Amino acid sequence: MPGRIIVITSGKGGVGKTTATFNIGAGLAVKGNRVVVIDMDIGLRNLDIVMGLENRIVFTIVDAINGRCRIKQALIKNRKFDNLYLIPASQSDNKDALTPESVIKLCENLRKEFDFILIDCPAGIEQGFVNSVSAADEAIVVCTPEVTSIRDADRVIGLLYSRQITPKLLINRIVPEMVAKRDMLNHKDVLEFLSIELIGLVPMEEQVIICTNNGIPLVTRKASKAGEAFLRVAMRINGDSNLPIEVPKNHKSFWDKIGVRLKKK
Repeated sequence: MPGRIIVITSGKGGVGKTTATFNIGAGLAVKGNRVVVIDMDIGLRNLDIVMGLENRIVFTIVDAINGRCRIKQALIKNRKFDNLYLIPASQSDNKDALTPESVIKLCENLRKEFDFILIDCPAGIEQGFVNSVSAADEAIVVCTPEVTSIRDADRVIGLLYSRQITPKLLINRIVPEMVAKRDMLNHKDVLEFLSIELIGLVPMEEQVIICTNNGIPLVTRKASKAGEAFLRVAMRINGDSNLPIEVPKNHKSFWDKIGVRLKKK
């Protein structure tokens, strides 16, 4: 069965899209799939750092597409999983180094060898976006519960629909305490505005920063709520469509609860 090509995109930068790509890929690999993640952010690569593979890059996607190396030579195996690979972006080229046609050809070749091809799309809707979505069968749009992120996500969703790609939504960096105080939009508000299928809700936590800085997949951290959320996203992609989506909760300490009761008195 040919592999599935999924583009992971966002309208706005800084929403945690690259972290999401790595952890969804790792989650799929945990379940026994052969997975390759592709960094399409030509000139500004970051996926290699998030995966802890920055010192192992010899060839890039531009080298593979332009025939300077074989596709297998551009593949870098992840240290944690034998079935998870990276094709890094080039830092010395620009987005015009690739074309939609060349990306489609690469992904069709990868489809024969991998169960999932995840494309980390650069932020925005310019050439990098066009290149990234050209080969995709499916799309995940990542946004945060901020009005600017939601508005930009809405624009991207419209462009995906125009290409006959039905996107799903991942809401990232949710702070339950802020949602409880109504200082942050809740997921229902976001869904009401964007009107697409929800695939996951991911809370913000310290482990995200720690793991990202050390090239460690969050999905391997049992104490990480964000890692658990990403793993559940991967399980839904892998076919467990009945798996419920957990809403991040505000876990107050005993003393916080006591303080609330005292204030009421």
